Amino acid sequence: MTKKILITQPRPLGEHNPYDLLEHHHDVSVDFQPFVQIEGLTAKEFREQKINPLDFSAVILNSKVSADHYFRLCKQLRITVPETMHYYCQNESVSNYLQKFIEYRKRRVFFSENNRYEDLLPTMYRRNEDAYLMVLGENYTEEMYSVFTEHDIEVTPAVMYRTAPYIWPEDRPFNYDVIAFFTASGAHAFCDNFPDFQQGSTALIAYGANTAQALTDAGLRVDKMAPTPQCPSILSAIDNYLSEQA
Repeated sequence: MTKKILITQPRPLGEHNPYDLLEHHHDVSVDFQPFVQIEGLTAKEFREQKINPLDFSAVILNSKVSADHYFRLCKQLRITVPETMHYYCQNESVSNYLQKFIEYRKRRVFFSENNRYEDLLPTMYRRNEDAYLMVLGENYTEEMYSVFTEHDIEVTPAVMYRTAPYIWPEDRPFNYDVIAFFTASGAHAFCDNFPDFQQGSTALIAYGANTAQALTDAGLRVDKMAPTPQCPSILSAIDNYLSEQA
C-alpha cells in the first residue's frame, strides 16, 4: 500500500498546495525535494556571452524557471523589456506564469497545447520578422532548439541559469513508494545519488518523454507518464496511479 510519495520539486508556495487534497483523498504523505537546484547566472557572467536582450523581438521560454531568470537578468541589467516583446512558450502553464511579469495579451503570448515546439512553428512563420532569443540552462544541447533551425528559424541561445545536483544526506531516510520526476536532469541526479537503487515495487512517474527516457536508460521502470490525454499533469498521473492501486 502506498504511504509515502516524493515530489522532486520544491514545495508549492502558499498555505495550501494542490497536493494537500491528494494526501487527504488517498491517505498518503507527500514530501518535496528537488534533486537539481537552479542557480541564476550573475549579470557579469551573462554579459560574457555578448548578448543584448533588446536585440530580440521574441523570447522562447521552455519553463517557469526560464521566465524567472529572463526577467531577473533584465532587471539586474537595468533593461526595460518592451511591451512589444513576443513570448513563445512550450506549454500553457508557462504562458500563464508570465502574468507574474507582464500584462498578459494573447497577441503577444503564444503557447503549445501539446508541450511541443512544433506547434509554435505556424505562428512563427506568420511572424517571420521576429528575432528569437531562447533562454536555456548552462548545459544545453543544440537538440533543444533544433526543431527551429531545421525549419529555417534562427534562434540565439542565451544561458541564464545553471543546475547543481542535490546531495541526499546519508542520515536522511529514503523510503518512498512513489517518486515523481519532472526533468531528465533530475532523473540523472537521482541516479547519481542512488547508484545502487533497486526499484522493486517503487512506482516512478515521469513528466515528459525526455524524463521518461532518462529513467529507462538507467534501467528503471516508468509506471506512469504525463502529459497524456488521461493524465495532463504529474498530479493527475499520481492520482490515477493511486486510484488504480486502491
